[in-house]
Amino acid sequence: MASSEKQKVNLVWFKRDLRLSDHQPLATAIASDLPCLLIYNFEPLLLEDPHYSLRHWRFVAQSLKDINQQLEKYKAEIAIYNQEMVTLLEMLSDEFDIAGVYSHQEIGLYNTFERDRQVKLWLNNKAIPWHETPLGAVIRARPKQFDWQAHWHSVMNQPLVTPDWHNFKTVLPKNYQVAKYTERFSEQDEKFQYGGPHAARACLQSFIEQRAKGYQSGISSPSKSRESCSRLSPYLAWGNLSLRQVYQTLKYYLAKQPLSWRRSLHAFESRLHWHCHFMQKFESQCGMEFSPQNPAYLHYPYRDDELVTEHLKRFEQGQTGIPIIDACMRCLAATGYINFRMRAMLVSFMTHHMNIHWHPVSLILSRYFLDFEPGIHYPQIQMQASVTGTNTIRLYNPIKQSEDKDVEGMFIKTWCPELKSLPIEDLHQPWLQPPMEALFNDFKLGEDYPEPMVDLEQAAKQARDRLWSFRERDDVKQGAKVVLQKHVKSLKRQRHGS
Repeated sequence: MASSEKQKVNLVWFKRDLRLSDHQPLATAIASDLPCLLIYNFEPLLLEDPHYSLRHWRFVAQSLKDINQQLEKYKAEIAIYNQEMVTLLEMLSDEFDIAGVYSHQEIGLYNTFERDRQVKLWLNNKAIPWHETPLGAVIRARPKQFDWQAHWHSVMNQPLVTPDWHNFKTVLPKNYQVAKYTERFSEQDEKFQYGGPHAARACLQSFIEQRAKGYQSGISSPSKSRESCSRLSPYLAWGNLSLRQVYQTLKYYLAKQPLSWRRSLHAFESRLHWHCHFMQKFESQCGMEFSPQNPAYLHYPYRDDELVTEHLKRFEQGQTGIPIIDACMRCLAATGYINFRMRAMLVSFMTHHMNIHWHPVSLILSRYFLDFEPGIHYPQIQMQASVTGTNTIRLYNPIKQSEDKDVEGMFIKTWCPELKSLPIEDLHQPWLQPPMEALFNDFKLGEDYPEPMVDLEQAAKQARDRLWSFRERDDVKQGAKVVLQKHVKSLKRQRHGS
């Protein structure tokens, strides 16, 4: 069909921005007066990517269902596809004259970076402009001298972007049908947080008005954190809420809540700053998906023996024989959530005690984290694995964490029911039970529960020696200077006006 015979439209491409409010690309496309074709694409390259699992796509499908219900009053919907992006664009351009493509910038994996290059090339060949809006406060190609804090506050305090729905005109392709492939994502699992802007707003409201009171006291507990932490991370990761919406809601309520709450709310506010800070790191050095920030750690002496695969499998299945580790992994497998302290301990255990490379560990965890966000995941994994050469080496003692953060053992008993009958003095380290005590408890180590796959005390000493001796290498120190220069010092200089 000749271009002159095609209907001219704007194409709005939803990715990790699954909402209709505070959505600059959507608002800009609507403001241009052309009909909007709204699309989401379950791309094969992501469906097949080892970072993702069913839980992620189910959350996306729930989000799209919520949004499409909101769009019903405009007789509109987001068209859902399942094909390679350039192929989809080719198909849509056969029917429509695409005036422009509107989307948020994506702080994604290498495969989405490569996909964006192909999309950009295709659009350039067709002379179609691609209007990309920055995601949150993250800046693509950030200048070396830059006042990060001022920029972050400027972005967060800008008015929310509301599309002019009175001017909204929409269009769907002829004979459009929802991609059948997505039917497999329709089954619900009540143990997981439900996706969508409505669920996101309800979660934010309940946190600010009720649950935040216990934020600080419960943040490190694997049990209490499920209620007292915000639980907003999947909604931010998949864009059901913008960070600016959360920040402005928080500021509104800060003045209204009792003084006793404000310390908790300020602590939460500081973590909103971290959100963009880590994503900016990943945007500035996306190679950390594959390589350590400090290149000297390419030579770190990780294990490569024949037991590594088995140990990774036991970790994934929650069968390490260390109760707090297994409880965390089983909880993650069943619900997609564990608190930050336990996440850090899991990475420390596998990369330090077990001395297994951080990358396969990161893949297991990304598949389990419902809130998997590449821009936060990789900087955090590398920090906890101590491969930056700049951050404090964090060698968590799983037994101390277990005894301090699960004092009554309720979390372990919930997720490792085979240990339920053990008295608290044996629960955290069942392998230390005297034979007579084990007989009395009707418990057989190795049959009722696995023997620990590592001697924690001995492994911690070896890890300590290995980590600190490696950190003294000249190439590690030189690499650490480069990391600091790239991610920290340039920002500090600018903040102090030098």
